[in-house]
Amino acid sequence: MSDLRITEAFLYMDYLILKATKMDDYEEMMEMKHQDLTGSLMCFRALCCKGPPPARPEYDLVCIGLTGSGKTSLLSKLCSESPENVVSTTGFSIKAVPFQNAILNVKELGGADNIRKYWSRYYQGSQGVIFVLDSASSEDDLETARNELHSALQHPQLCTLPFLILANHQDKPAARSVQEVKKYFELEPLARGKRWILQPCSLDDMDALKDSFSQLINLLEEKDHEAVRM
Repeated sequence: MSDLRITEAFLYMDYLILKATKMDDYEEMMEMKHQDLTGSLMCFRALCCKGPPPARPEYDLVCIGLTGSGKTSLLSKLCSESPENVVSTTGFSIKAVPFQNAILNVKELGGADNIRKYWSRYYQGSQGVIFVLDSASSEDDLETARNELHSALQHPQLCTLPFLILANHQDKPAARSVQEVKKYFELEPLARGKRWILQPCSLDDMDALKDSFSQLINLLEEKDHEAVRM
C-alpha cells in the first residue's frame, strides 16, 4: 500500500475518533442541560407552586369560672386585645384564639350566680374545657369554685374531655400555690383517669399562659388521634 493510502487511512481513523468524541461530548452536554432544567423546574415548583399551607385544626372549647376569676382578661390578652376594652362577661361570648398549630374557638360563659345554673345548656359540642379560678379569692368563693369544677368534671357532656384548670392571679400576695389548689380541690382522686392540666397563671406571665394552652392543644390532638384509631 502506498504511503498516500496509509496517510489517508490514518486521517480517516482520526476523523472517526474525533466524531465519536464530539458525539459523546454533545450527549454529555445535553444530559447536563437536562439535569439543570429538571433542577430548576423542581425549584420553581417548590417556590411558586407549593400552594397554601395546610389549615390549622380548630377546636371548640367552653370556658367557665366564677365572676372575677379573670376569664375575659386572659382570653382578651391571648387575642392581643386592649385591656382597656375588657368588660366582664354577663351572658356568654365567643373568641377565636389563634395559636401556631391550632385555633381555639372559646365560648366563655359568665360566672354570676344567676348564670351558672344555665352553664350546662352551652356544653354541647365542646371538645375541651377551660376552668379559671381566682387563687387569691376568699374561702367562700374558693369553695364555690371547687363545687362548680367538681360538677363540670362529672357532667356527662364534659367528663371525657380534656380540662385546662388555670389558677389565676398568681401575682397577688394572697394567691394560693398550685399544690394548695390541687389539695383543696381534691383533684387527684376526683380527676383520676381524666385528661386534665392544672397550671398557675397571671396576666404578667404570658409565656406561661401560652405554654398552658399548648399543653391543652396536645391533649386535644391526642384525643383526636385516639378517635381516628377507633
